[in-house]
Amino acid sequence: MFHKEVFVKRAGKMKKLFLFLISIILFLCVPVATIEGQKVSKISNQQLKKVINKMTLQQKVAQMYLIPTQSGQQNTAAFIKENQPGGLILFGNDFKEQTKQQFIGNLQNYQGHANLSLLIGTDQEGGTVSRLDANPQLTGNQTFASPQQLYQSGGSQAVVKAAGATAQLLHSLQINLNFAPVADVSSDSNSFIYKRTLGLNYQQTATVIKTEIPQIQKNHVAASLKHFPGYGAAGDTHTGFASTDKALADFEKNDFLPFKAGIKAGAQTVLVSHIFVTAIDPDYPASLSPKIHQLLRQKLHFKKVIITDDLSMGAITKFAADRHVSPDLLAVEAGNDMLLSNNFAQGVPTIVKAVQDKQIKEAQINKSVYRILSLKRNLGLLKQENLKDYQKN
Repeated sequence: MFHKEVFVKRAGKMKKLFLFLISIILFLCVPVATIEGQKVSKISNQQLKKVINKMTLQQKVAQMYLIPTQSGQQNTAAFIKENQPGGLILFGNDFKEQTKQQFIGNLQNYQGHANLSLLIGTDQEGGTVSRLDANPQLTGNQTFASPQQLYQSGGSQAVVKAAGATAQLLHSLQINLNFAPVADVSSDSNSFIYKRTLGLNYQQTATVIKTEIPQIQKNHVAASLKHFPGYGAAGDTHTGFASTDKALADFEKNDFLPFKAGIKAGAQTVLVSHIFVTAIDPDYPASLSPKIHQLLRQKLHFKKVIITDDLSMGAITKFAADRHVSPDLLAVEAGNDMLLSNNFAQGVPTIVKAVQDKQIKEAQINKSVYRILSLKRNLGLLKQENLKDYQKN
């Protein structure tokens, strides 16, 4: 009896130890997504994959779209409810003629209609590209100097401090993605992109970018390195074609340095420009070029979300008209995860058909959606209740 009692006690202890070890293993298998060490979610990778498996092809392709708002807040909310895009991009007009409370209320209303939450992005670089300047009511009459002006007045410390403060302000306004910082470098002060750069050389720019990224993202705002592979002295793609004949070796030695630094620092997204890099791909602008995207994935080892520059810009609309092609379809074929596009109504069915016709592998779409949902999880946008409709058997 004594031996039996000892055996039972030991068995009980072993059972408790076993259950404890199992709980530890399960805990480790459900990663807590973080940005700069902040716990924001307990949604596992497996849960995300399960959600994707439950989504229709149409729903998955819709997640790949960052769209502009529609005409009026009611129309935007209705569009989100019906179509479930992955996110919104806000331009200057979206900030005007509202109090801070009204602005926040509108974005919260949009989020309330999104089953998988929305990425809500804007271009807040400072200087000539500053959407917040459209409405001083939202910022307490703050002004936003360009990174170059900040560097000239206070060095890298001023640039980094401003980037963090801007991200904090954006987060308070319910914006979770900033298309910044500019990682381009140009030595030509007359070039299109120069005033938006730091005005530094490649290595100095890389050093600032590396410090800037964590300051942005610790405020639950995803940074976006732009404009890959590096604008240099190329012209303005808002109005038409722009190109560079710079060799790949030059990009690898110079232009890629700030992007590499930002990627190493944990940048959540990279935005690809519309310039033609003729030495790498003379046939397609960077945003639509598989070769450019392969460089970003394979040479720079970027594993996260790749986003096109705005596909309604002149360089792309002219290219699409000349070639009689869908830029949205080409953007997906090139390897973008998300499209900045106002062509949702035509683009989504075109991409869906391409997948159905085996022109694009559905596995590629699934990978893009996984990256997008992972980003949303890391930003704290996804909650368990967002996933429940996609996890029913």
